[in-house]
Parts: sequence; structure tokens; C-alpha cells
Amino acid sequence: MTARPMTILQVVPELDTGGAERTTLDIAAALVDAGDRAIVASEGGRMVEELVARGGEHVVLPVATKRILTMRANAVRLSDLMEAEGVDIIHARSRAPAWSALWAASWSWRPLVTTYHGAYNEGNALKNRYNSVMARGDVVIANSAYTAGLVAHRHPFARGRILTIHRGIDLSAFAADASARAAALRAAWGVEPHERIVLNLARMTSWKGQLVLLDALDILRGELDRGWLCVLAGDHQGRTRYLDEVMARIADLALEHHVRVVGHVDDVPAALAASALAVQPSTEPEAFGRAAVEAQAAGVPVIVSDHGAVRETVLAPPDVARDRRTGWRVPPGDAEALAAALFEALQASEDTRAMIGARGRAHAEAHFSLDGMKARTLKVYRDLLDNTQDALY
Repeated sequence: MTARPMTILQVVPELDTGGAERTTLDIAAALVDAGDRAIVASEGGRMVEELVARGGEHVVLPVATKRILTMRANAVRLSDLMEAEGVDIIHARSRAPAWSALWAASWSWRPLVTTYHGAYNEGNALKNRYNSVMARGDVVIANSAYTAGLVAHRHPFARGRILTIHRGIDLSAFAADASARAAALRAAWGVEPHERIVLNLARMTSWKGQLVLLDALDILRGELDRGWLCVLAGDHQGRTRYLDEVMARIADLALEHHVRVVGHVDDVPAALAASALAVQPSTEPEAFGRAAVEAQAAGVPVIVSDHGAVRETVLAPPDVARDRRTGWRVPPGDAEALAAALFEALQASEDTRAMIGARGRAHAEAHFSLDGMKARTLKVYRDLLDNTQDALY
């Protein structure tokens, strides 16, 4: 096995917010820490500064576009970049830039790695063809067993190249004392000392289920009118129409005294430390569901929709006994079931919620550590590089 430093180029549309973007930075940092070189090509965003601070390099390219001529031009740009910088492997994390990366990799004879970060919708053969680029890597990383199953079903040609590497969470960020920062957030959000926060930490987009949650809160209020407040924390990313719909629903249901819409929150550990309960009511399956794992890492019980990868990440009956649960799973889109779970969780004693939270923390430590994800991903790169050299020599 060669021990020479690697140069890895990751390609992602933007470095603004989201699981794919966070994983890009985590892997870049892991490469730098291992003595390798990490380059990221994207259209930029709020995370670029952090990437550079962690030792990575950033190249601005218009890789978010789905215009075919620009995608082909990006392929030329990526190929030239790989030649100029001595890139060993290119790793694509989204579909449009993955097409550019696939072409560039074939022209420059570099291995291609792809990561399935999402359960992409497939309405017809043309969409299947477009999505299939994510299954065309020399190694296809799936961020959960659920995602791996989807890829194998939709793109059978890739079955021998699919590897499941669960999304890793920086557990240390949730182990440190965040009580002072949590108190500051509660004050900024206007939360009274006696009010328990139900935290929804998710982008403002319809499939994340904020409207279902609001309907559930309206039902919950009929059974439990005091002592709780729901915080919707997430970036609308330009989806102002949906944000307007959320605000209109809050007004229509007269939930203004029970709901705060606070926008993007940078300090996730503090937000969770301020909360008694987390809720992720997605109406479409989550390919991984980072927010639910982060809640467990913070020792906060979580309520999730019962589909997608949360069946791997959140332990709940009937899959486990009640005394082993780390949260609740409810049918997606079912406001009444969600309200019932919220009521049960909020009525539970502090000791009960603490025990559920402790089990969640142990579950996250055992299965979703950042160090584990980093080590497995860097091994993919190293093995690919060794196999490529073996083929040449």
C-alpha cells in the first residue's frame, strides 16, 4: 500500500447549509488531518470560510446549474483542475455536478466516487436516467442501509459497487456544557423559564413537515395548553412562498403564542440543550436524517415520521421494547398520531425523558460517530488509489 499523500477533489453545488455540505467539510478536515490535500469545488456559500479555516481549499465553479452546456463546460474545467492540481480522485455529492465529474473523470482517467445523500424522486424514465449518475461511481457510497436499498433497486448495475457508510456526527459537540449558550437562545427566542421547547430543526421546505407539525400542535393544545412552546428553526433557502404558507397557518390556527419561527440556527448543540424534545415530522422518507441523530447525541428524545432511514437511527416500538426506546415513530403526515406522541412525551416525567435521552446518546455513540465515517471514507479513497496503481503497474 502506498503511503503518499492523496489529493481529493470533492464537488458539491454550494457550501451553504445541509447534510451533504457538512459531510464535505468533515471529510476535507479528515484529509488535512491525515496529511492529505482537500479541494472542494462549489458555487460558494457561508461554509467556505470554515472549509479554509480547517485547511481545505476552495475553487469557485458554477456546478449548481442543470443547464447541459454549462455542465459540459464544467466537465472541462474540472478535468483541467485535476490535471493542474494533481488530483487523484474526484468525489461528487450531487447530481448535476456528478455528471460533470463523471465526464471529467473519464477524460482524465481518474477514479470517481459518488455519495447518495438523498432519496431522489423518480417520476419517469428520464428522471431515473438523470439520477443514475449517482450510481456510476467506481464506489457508490450510500448514507444509510435504506439509501443503499433504493440505489440497488433503481440502478441494479451498481449493486457490486455500493457501500453503506452512515453519516457521522461530531459527538464531542454535544458532550460539552452548552447550558449558558442554551439560556441565551431561550432568552433570544422569548421563551419563559417554565416552558419546555419542542424543537423542529429543519430546512423550511414542504416535505420537512412543518405544516403537519402545526396541525398536530393545534390538536395538542386542546389536551395540553400550557408549559410548552414549539421552535421552528431552519433556513428557508429562498423558499419564501412556503415560509409565507407556514406563517399563514400559524395565524389561521392562532398558534402565535405557542410557536416561534427563528430561522437558521448555527449553534445546534445549544438549541438542543435548550429543548426538552425534538421533532422531525418529514412527509417524505429521509435518506439519513441527521437532525434526529443529533438530537439523540444531545440526549434529547425525538419524534420522527416512521419511514426511510429513521428506522435505523431512532429506536422505538414495535422494533424494540418501550424501555429501550430512544424516541417515538409516527405515521408520516398523521397530525393526530403526532399530537398523541407529543402529548405522551411532554407528559412524561423529567426522569423518563432523561433515561430516553441517555439511551439515544449511547445509540449515537455506538453507530453514528464522525470518526467512524471519516475513517471509512478515507479508506475508500486509499483503496481506490492502490487499486488504480496496481492496474497500471
